[in-house]
Amino acid sequence: MELARYIDYTNLRPDATRADIEELCATAKERGYANVCVNGAYVALCRQLLRGSGVGVACVVGFPLGAAATEVKAFEAAKAVADGADEIDMVMAIGALKGGDPDYVADDIAAVKHACGVTLKVIIEECLLTDEQIAEATRICVRSGADIVKTSTGFSKAGATLRSVEIIKRNCAGLGIKAAGGIRDADTARAFIEAGATRIGASAKL
Repeated sequence: MELARYIDYTNLRPDATRADIEELCATAKERGYANVCVNGAYVALCRQLLRGSGVGVACVVGFPLGAAATEVKAFEAAKAVADGADEIDMVMAIGALKGGDPDYVADDIAAVKHACGVTLKVIIEECLLTDEQIAEATRICVRSGADIVKTSTGFSKAGATLRSVEIIKRNCAGLGIKAAGGIRDADTARAFIEAGATRIGASAKL
């Protein structure tokens, strides 16, 4: 299994420096990872450093809470793409889902997809959801134009679980699945891929 091409190599720390991001990009190029994943302030730098390497740039939006207004998320996504992002990882409106307003969640996702026009991953933050809410969130992603359902931000109570990936797989109608949060070694990454993940988010060098 060519693990490297599954990996979104990630640094979303609030204290990440330019030197940290330069190191992130250098490692991603050396190892042939799919993408780096960064906060919006570093997208342009990553685009510059990775141009011609085959490594893409992913940017988080509405991160890590998902509670920003839809218009703010859409602007943030459009700005990231203008700066060179190839993919957007947005955080779902978690409170709206848990509060019983699936239409708001769907419209939020659709607006960001319309604004960015690139591959859109939706982070559902599985550790805050019941199994049925994970399934519902996945079905909303399907009908809202998302491309990939992502398990976790890695900034909440817990990260990805094999159980949630299996639930997402049963409900995702062929969308991609990104497992992220707490994946720190190659064996764990491969277990998630075997469970159905098509992308792995990791800050560790796998």
